[in-house]
Amino acid sequence: NWTLLGKTLERVKASIFDAPIISTNSKYLKQVKQHLKKHKIRKFKIVLEPAKRNTAPAILSTALIKDIPNEQPLMFLAADHLIEKVGLFNKAIKKNQKKLTQNNIFIFGIKPTMPSSEFGYFLTKNNKVSRFVEKPKEAKAKQIISKKGYWNSGMFYLRKDSIINNFKKYQPNIYRNCNKAVTKAKYKSNVYYLNKQAFTKATAKSFDYAILEKTKDINAIKLDIPWSDLGSWKEIC
Repeated sequence: NWTLLGKTLERVKASIFDAPIISTNSKYLKQVKQHLKKHKIRKFKIVLEPAKRNTAPAILSTALIKDIPNEQPLMFLAADHLIEKVGLFNKAIKKNQKKLTQNNIFIFGIKPTMPSSEFGYFLTKNNKVSRFVEKPKEAKAKQIISKKGYWNSGMFYLRKDSIINNFKKYQPNIYRNCNKAVTKAKYKSNVYYLNKQAFTKATAKSFDYAILEKTKDINAIKLDIPWSDLGSWKEIC
């Protein structure tokens, strides 16, 4: 009698968070509103994508809405993650808030419990990410773990101005079209309806490929907590 989106909404009720902003596809609007009502979340914004364009345009267009101040720290959470020991997670967010700048990005790494080929990994040097490894085979995953590699949770922590600066530098096409999609968006009852013509011109790319693999200013927040990206039945079983 619970859902992963519901668990995510409960997670952001902690005092360190402001009202949630939900990025989703227009076909899920009704379900998202039902969840918000069920979890008694009255303050929120929803950014509706008119088409699938992967996580880079989703993250950028959400950050560009005028409700968010330029130096605001933003925490991007996927709706299909199961996170336990939330207190430790929130403590890590709070602890690193003052370290955020107009260019850097923090990503959350989870200490692996097994050499899984279902997750991406990263390696670090003095808490700076030195290398990403995308879903390696089990033997390779064992090697990465022996070098103190961490699972890449896909949760990002950065300021609004850092998102803008990184996209302007590394993905000008995505920046230009998402900016236009937000500027021309229709707004009604807490919902931004992104402009379809502009948004569909944005290159479909994941945030990892679009930004993380290009910038050198990535810091790791390492956590030893129970976590799972329940993106496949394998992980649930």
